[in-house]
Parts: sequence; C-alpha cells; structure tokens
Amino acid sequence: MANWCCVEQCGACCHLDPTERPDVQEYLTPEEWEQYLSLVGSDGWCIHFDADHRKCKIYADRPQFCRVQPEVFQRMYGVEPEDLNDFAIACCRQQIDAIYGDRSLESIRFEREIGF
Repeated sequence: MANWCCVEQCGACCHLDPTERPDVQEYLTPEEWEQYLSLVGSDGWCIHFDADHRKCKIYADRPQFCRVQPEVFQRMYGVEPEDLNDFAIACCRQQIDAIYGDRSLESIRFEREIGF
C-alpha cells in the first residue's frame, strides 16, 4: 500500500499560478483566496519558495491551505480522513506531472517515496 508523504526538494505544490489552477478559488474562503493571490510571484511560483534549494522558506508557518492534514482536506475538498492518503497521492501526482512531467526525476522520486 502506498503512503503519502511530502518529498523534499520537489516543490510542485508551490507553483501557484491561478491560471493553471482555475478551480482553486472554489476551495478557499475569500480571505484565503486573498492570501493565496498575495503569495503568487510574477513567475507563478510562491514567493516563499526557495528555488535554489527547492524548499519552502516558511514551511513551519505556511498557510492552512498548504497543509496536507485531515481537517484541512475535509473542509476544503470534503475528503474524509480515511480517504486522505489516496486523495493526497492523486493530487501530488497530478501536480508533479503538470509541473515537471510524468517521467521526471520528481515523479520517480515521489513514486519511490510513497512506496510504488
């Protein structure tokens, strides 16, 4: 069984360009949407993403919508806690493939880390 985990030096989820995530506003409160937009840099990446080291500069203090936690995913997406693992894996696969490609090093690393 695959177990979701965040893979270091990936950052696919930090690509926030709202034109490439047209449905994201549906899942956020108006306040979160304002915060989300304030995080998007001119290149579409989060302003707190350290591209050189490929990691979040505010990881411990990142917004709730950046956290893969049962209560966050239940509120935002209606995902029951027992379904979080499979849902998070599917979300990461989709985002990694969209940003880096399905045969990328990031995709291969993710599959290995989750146990595929």
